[in-house]
Amino acid sequence: MKQPLAILFEAWTTEDIMAGSAFKLPKARASGAPYFSRNQVAAVLHQVAVLLELQGANVFRVRSYQNGSRMIGTITEDLHELVVTGRLFEMKGIGKGLGSALSQAILEGTWPEDWIRLHEDTPQGMIEMLGIPGLGPKRIKLMHEELGVDSIASLKEAAEQGRIAPMKGFGKKSEQRMLDGIELLSRFRARRRLDIGLKYGTAFEQRIKTLPGVERVQLAGSARRRKETIGDLDIVVGVKPEHHDEVANAILALQGIADVKGAGDSKISLILEASIFEDGFSVGHIDANVLEAIGGEDYEQLESAGTIDAQVRLVPPEMFAFTLAYFTGSKEHNIAMRQRAIDRGLRLNEFGLIPEAKAGELKGIEAAQYSLSAMTEEEIYSHLDLQWVPPELREDTGEIQSGSEQNLPRLLELDTIQGALHNHTVVSDGEATLEQMADAAQSLGWTWLGIADHSPTLKVANGAPADRLLEQGQKIRKYNQNWQDEGVNFRLFHGVESDILAGGKLDHPDEVLSELDYVVASVHAMTKWRGRDESENTEELLKVLEHPATKVLGHPTGRILQGREGYEVDVHRLIDAMAEHIEEGRFKSIELNASPYRLDIDYRLCKYAKLMGVPVAISPDAHSIRGLADIQYGVMTARKGWLEQGDVINSMSADALAQQLALQ
Repeated sequence: MKQPLAILFEAWTTEDIMAGSAFKLPKARASGAPYFSRNQVAAVLHQVAVLLELQGANVFRVRSYQNGSRMIGTITEDLHELVVTGRLFEMKGIGKGLGSALSQAILEGTWPEDWIRLHEDTPQGMIEMLGIPGLGPKRIKLMHEELGVDSIASLKEAAEQGRIAPMKGFGKKSEQRMLDGIELLSRFRARRRLDIGLKYGTAFEQRIKTLPGVERVQLAGSARRRKETIGDLDIVVGVKPEHHDEVANAILALQGIADVKGAGDSKISLILEASIFEDGFSVGHIDANVLEAIGGEDYEQLESAGTIDAQVRLVPPEMFAFTLAYFTGSKEHNIAMRQRAIDRGLRLNEFGLIPEAKAGELKGIEAAQYSLSAMTEEEIYSHLDLQWVPPELREDTGEIQSGSEQNLPRLLELDTIQGALHNHTVVSDGEATLEQMADAAQSLGWTWLGIADHSPTLKVANGAPADRLLEQGQKIRKYNQNWQDEGVNFRLFHGVESDILAGGKLDHPDEVLSELDYVVASVHAMTKWRGRDESENTEELLKVLEHPATKVLGHPTGRILQGREGYEVDVHRLIDAMAEHIEEGRFKSIELNASPYRLDIDYRLCKYAKLMGVPVAISPDAHSIRGLADIQYGVMTARKGWLEQGDVINSMSADALAQQLALQ
C-alpha cells in the first residue's frame, strides 16, 4: 500500500557532484511541460551554488541555492504539480526569485539568463580545479583574480614559479600541497570505487594493527560510511604518548607507501600504492558491458598502477572515539551533532565533548582536559541522548531525529542473506558452470541461487537462445529434485536477464518465458537509451513492468561508476508503479545491483523503495564464482539506504520466494 507523502532526506554534496559529471545545463525535453525533472533541477541548483562561490557571490546567495538544491532533492511530491498549483512558493527555502526561476524552467523549458551566463562565463579549467584535493572554490577564485589562474595547467605553472606562496593565507606549504594534489590527480584522476578504497583501507589498517604500541586502529571517512566512491582514506590510530614516535616511524616504514606528503605530531599524509597487497592486485572477471564502459582492456593495468591518498591520525586512546566519529563524518552529520551538543552546553569536536562552562577560552586539545569520558562512539551518542548511529547512515538524512526517538532501523546483515537471483553461467558470458555456481552458493551458506543468463539480443554477452535456455531449465529441475530427495536444503531458481526491446517488450516469446521462474528485465542498448529523454525511457520501463514475467527490474539506471552516467529515467515513478502492482497482488522487485562497478540503484533510492513497500533484490550479477562475493557491496549499500532484513528478497527462504515469484 502506498504510504503518505514523506520527505526523503537525499543529500547533494560537493563530494557527490565532484564524483559525477561535468557542470552543464540540461536540455529541455521535447514532449512539453514539465521540461525538466526534479533530479535535474536539484543538480543545476547545486552547480549554480558552486559557480557563484567561484565568482565570489554573497555567501547568503550561495547558501540559498545550496538549500534550494537540498530541498528539491528531498521532496517526493510531484515538482510540476507544486509549480502549477503555486505551492512551490510556500516551501521553506524557496523565495520569490528562486521560485519564479524554477517555474520558468519547469513550465517554459528555459533556464534563467543569469544561470546560463554563469555557466558560459566560468572557465571550464576552474571547475576542473575543484578536483584537486583540498582546493575549494574560494581559493580558486583568489588565484584566478590575483594570478590569472584558470586551469590546472596554469595553476601548476604558477606554483612551480613560486607565485602562489606569497599570497595572503597561502604560503609555501599550501603551494606545495597544490603541486602534490595535481600530481595525485594526474596519476589517477577519478575517485576510487568503494571496493578499491576498501581494499586499500583494509590492507593498510591490518598492517598498522600489528605494530607494537598500537592500542586501537580503525578506518574512518567515506570508506567507513560506505560511499559508492571514495576520495581518500582516513585512518585513526589510538596510541599512548610514550609510544607515539615509535608507532609513527613504524607506519612510515610499512610496505606499500608510494610517497610521504607530510608527517606532523598527530597526522601523517601518505600515498599508498598497490604493492600494499601481499597477494598482488587483481580486479577479477569483468563482464563485457562494464569493461567497455570503464576503458576496455587497459583498465586493469591502469587500476593496478593507481594510488590512493591516506591520512593517518595518531591520538591518545581516551581521544580515539571522538576522533573516529569526527573523521568518519559526514560533514553534514557532524554539523547536526555539534548543534545538538551546543544545545546542551557542550562543545563537540575531534578532541572531545567538552562543557563550555569548564573550557572557557581554552581551545582544541587544551580544552579536551575537561571532556566527558567516552571510550566508544556509543558513549558519545549517549551523552547527547541519542541512539548510536551506524556509520552508513551518517549523512544527515534523518538519522539524528530517528536516533533521538530510539527508532533507528536494525540494518540488514550479510549473514542473513539466503541467496540472490541475478547471476550468470557459461550459458552466456559467465566463467563458471551451473554446477560450479551452485556449489559456490552452498559454500557461502546460501539456501538458494537464481541463474539469469543473458538473452540473445545481447550478442557481446553470448546471449542464450531459447533452446539453450530451456535445456538449462531441464537441468535445474533435475538438480532441484535430487537435492530434495537427498534432504539437501538448497534450490536453484531459473530465470533470464532479458534485454528490454523497443516498446518495452522482452527478448523471448511468452511460451518460453512461461517455462521460467522469473525475468530480470534490463537495459543494455545504452546508446539508444541515453539518446532519449527521461519521460520516454520511463514509459518504456513502465511497459515492461506490466508483463507478468517481469519480476525484477535490473540495474535500473544503467550507470557504471567512473565509467558512464546512466540514461535519464524517473526511478521514483517506477517504484510508485511497482508499489501499485504489489498492492494489486503482483510481485515486483527493484534491483540493487551489487557489482561495485554499478551499485545501481543508488542508496538514496533504496530508502524510497522501503518507504513505498517495494522489495529490493540485491544481486551480485556474478559472472564467476568469485563474483558471488560482491553481494557484500550490495549489503553495504542497502544498509546505507536504511534497509532491514524484511526489505530485501535475499533474506527470504526458498519456499517464501517461490510463492512470491508465482504471483501474477
